[in-house]
Order: sequence, then structure tokens, then C-alpha cells
Amino acid sequence: MRRIVLKIEYKGKNYCGWQKQKNAKTVQETLEKAIEKIINEQVKLIGSGRTDTYVSAKGQIAHFDTKSNLNLLNIKNGVNSCLINEDISIIDIFEKDQNFDARKSAKRKTYEYKMYVSSSKSPLREDLYLHLKKMPDVSKMNEAAKLIIGEKDFKCFCASNTSVKGTVRTIYSAFFEVKDDEIIFTICGSGFLYNMVRIIVGTLLDIGYLKLTKDDLVKIIESKNRNNASKTVAAKGLCLKSVEYGD
Repeated sequence: MRRIVLKIEYKGKNYCGWQKQKNAKTVQETLEKAIEKIINEQVKLIGSGRTDTYVSAKGQIAHFDTKSNLNLLNIKNGVNSCLINEDISIIDIFEKDQNFDARKSAKRKTYEYKMYVSSSKSPLREDLYLHLKKMPDVSKMNEAAKLIIGEKDFKCFCASNTSVKGTVRTIYSAFFEVKDDEIIFTICGSGFLYNMVRIIVGTLLDIGYLKLTKDDLVKIIESKNRNNASKTVAAKGLCLKSVEYGD
């Protein structure tokens, strides 16, 4: 049995997230069907994690097991040919031993959240960016983002009514960059709670618009109460940039 690992890029707009579900088009199911056409074998694709409706990915990692002897390049090219009308593509493929697990072996995940600032809508960016009508104070946002770094209980940044065993996560880096009229927030962590990145962005934007302060952020985190954090920003600006494995 071979364990095949895929690096996948997709645009989330036309899918109800990564995970397969009834009566909904998902990235996982679309990929599984394409793979099965090429290797003539039923597969179960295991992703590094779920992404929600409208969330995109540059570097989603997933694996599946197969008895097929088809070489990797033929699998990649064949599957991509089946996906020609989809917003999904395999951008790399490799083989690992059975100890590798796309989900359980992941050590760090990096997400990007993209925004653009303009008095009018930019149609070319609407599907992948959050539209802001005025520039926030990014320096204040970056100062506040430093307070998120470290191992903390991030229950305040987890969507309400989410069943999860623990809400402690480690954030390794979090920062904003500005290029012309675009703002990109990059955050790297051991893992993320449901809607965590989008709630963090919403809260840091409120700091940038002077609705909250750094001191307020400290109190929000200490409260462990979702109601004290800001709104969840739109999913369309979020992208899974990369997943890291090993030490």
C-alpha cells in the first residue's frame, strides 16, 4: 500500500468548505472523485485540516492510500485534467511512509487574511479580499498582534457553540503588512479554533479603527468569552498558506 501526499491549491468560493458532507459540493469530495477516475480505486482523502465555505488554500496538504502502481506525475496530471473546470489544482505530489498523516503529523499552519482599502469596490479582488473603505492604523494593529503570540487559551476567539476539547493553542507569529492599498495579515500557529483567525482579524481591525485598545485585547483574551471579542470577518479573505511537518 502506497501513501500519496498532495499539495493542493483551491479557491473556496464555489465549495462548501473542505470536508465532505451530504448535499453539498466540497473540495474533499471533488478531489476524491477525480482521483478515483484516474487510479480506478476508491480513496479516502485526509486533509491537514478543514477550511470553511469561501476559504481558499495555497498549500493544503492531504494524503490517501492506494494499491495503484501509477507513477506520481501521471496521477498528478490525470487528476488535474479531471479538475479542469474546477477551482482546484494539485500543485505538488510525493510519496511518504505509513507513519505520515496529513492531519496528525502537522506541526504548524500559516494563514493569510487579505484586505484592500478603497472608496469603491474592486471587482477583481472581491472574491479573495475583504473590502475596507478607509485605512486603519496598522501600526496599532501590529503592536496588538504581538499580544497574541505565545501559548494561550484562545476561547474568546472560538465561535460560540463549538464543541472542542481544549482551547489552548500556540501562536508563533502574527503581523500585518501593507503594500499600496492592500493589507495582509499573516499568522502562524500550532493549530486554530473554529473561526479563530477571522475573529482575531475582526478584533485587531477594531483596534486599528480605535474602537478598542491593546489593554482591551488583553482583557478579552483573559475573559475567555467570545462575546467580548469583535465580529467575525468574512471568510473570503482567508487563505491557508502553508502547513509544516517535522521538527
